[in-house]
Amino acid sequence: MNKEDICFMSACDMAEKIKTQELTSQEILETIIERIEKINPIINAYCTPTLELAREMAKEADKRVKEGIKLGTLNGIPISIKDETEVKGIRTTFGSKIFENNKPRRDDIIVKRAREAGTVILGKTNTPAYGFKGETDNLIFGVTKNPWNLERTPGGSSGGAAAAVASGLSPLAIGSDGGGSIRVPSSFCGTYGLKPTFGRVPQSNMLLLGYLGTFVHKGPIVRFVKDAALLLDVLVGEHFSDRYSLPKPNYSYLEKLDEKPRKLRIGYSLDLGFAEALDPEVEKSVLDAIQKFERLNWSIEKSKIKVKNPESLFWTFWASGFSYTFQPFLDKWKDKMDPDFVEIINIGLNFSLADLKMAEVQREMIYINISRLFKDFDIIITPTVACPAFEIGKSGIYDREALKSDIIINEKRVSLLGWLSFTYPFNISGHPAASVPCGWSSDGLPIGMQIVGKRFDELTVLQVSKAFEDISPWQDKRPTFK
Repeated sequence: MNKEDICFMSACDMAEKIKTQELTSQEILETIIERIEKINPIINAYCTPTLELAREMAKEADKRVKEGIKLGTLNGIPISIKDETEVKGIRTTFGSKIFENNKPRRDDIIVKRAREAGTVILGKTNTPAYGFKGETDNLIFGVTKNPWNLERTPGGSSGGAAAAVASGLSPLAIGSDGGGSIRVPSSFCGTYGLKPTFGRVPQSNMLLLGYLGTFVHKGPIVRFVKDAALLLDVLVGEHFSDRYSLPKPNYSYLEKLDEKPRKLRIGYSLDLGFAEALDPEVEKSVLDAIQKFERLNWSIEKSKIKVKNPESLFWTFWASGFSYTFQPFLDKWKDKMDPDFVEIINIGLNFSLADLKMAEVQREMIYINISRLFKDFDIIITPTVACPAFEIGKSGIYDREALKSDIIINEKRVSLLGWLSFTYPFNISGHPAASVPCGWSSDGLPIGMQIVGKRFDELTVLQVSKAFEDISPWQDKRPTFK
């Protein structure tokens, strides 16, 4: 097996080889480190590598095997952690100059669980400040680039995580998703990303919870669906510090992954009733992908769903949350903040209590609307993003009066969230949703299909994702670097 094949091996396969010591954790790690040292300077996926820590953890993982100690689920498997998730003693900046030298005193819940499962932490991956936008750059670490085209964005805010996975710099990554931040970079980078049901993965970061509240989900970004199930088995389960956290299911996602449902009702939508625009190549790729499910004799029907455009309510929550948390920092830190982030804070300051209460009511109406849809369907399929990866720097506020972006889709300039129309409604509702690679644009960029499930039913989302992977695997293509 050559070095590149090791870097692109699935985490599940790595686990088996480490158990038998056909490949040691240290051998796998050193091969990946060699690739990180070559590729990361090009794409800037890792902002804070922790390679010496990783070496210590890999050595301990191999020692556990040799001494016959009971092995954790992730024993010896490398993983990256988004720079919004706290790792004890490791710089965690949230992509912000305010926290440039922050070293947490304790691990986030999910980092603690990953450690206990025996994983090897490669480092922190890049994110925009507080995950506020769908690209990945900040004033500390700079821009992360898409491994398929260095002039394009990997998406955000888990862009560093997805770029690392797509480039063979880590088999597993933990990302977070407040409006599409796992699914968007997965679509743009050609990886598999899962946003579980809200609460399925507990959270302990009060900074994130302060401004994003009940919109944020944490979950895996991987190359293989089975690896998402493997990691999810470790991360899920209630925790006393998160009142929204859900009990651990009484089954293993990985063990049940290949149990394809015999009967399944799939509904699909290319607009959710409100989307502004859709790239023709994305539309074709998603429709072609949907047709492949016919081989499984599942029921497939176009959905008549019409979600009332949720952009204004999402902006109300999003901007007011940022303004509440960060307005006190403006006097001292304004000149060291992203100008668009400052603008969002200022927008948020204009919302009234009545605006917030109305947004809460509208959110419940959207939840009911989406939940009713699952009376007729088990799974909903949409595009993940309305376009393939666009040029770096395009997602900013182009027109501040009309809140327009600089992104043009099918000859139409869309609103700031117009290209995200398919992702953030499911943060509003809390339903599980995954992005699956389903095609390629004419200029060689990945395209993602979103698979959405009933609340609490990420298992079916994973099973449908795996069924599609079996029919139409995507791992045969790898980005190349000069």
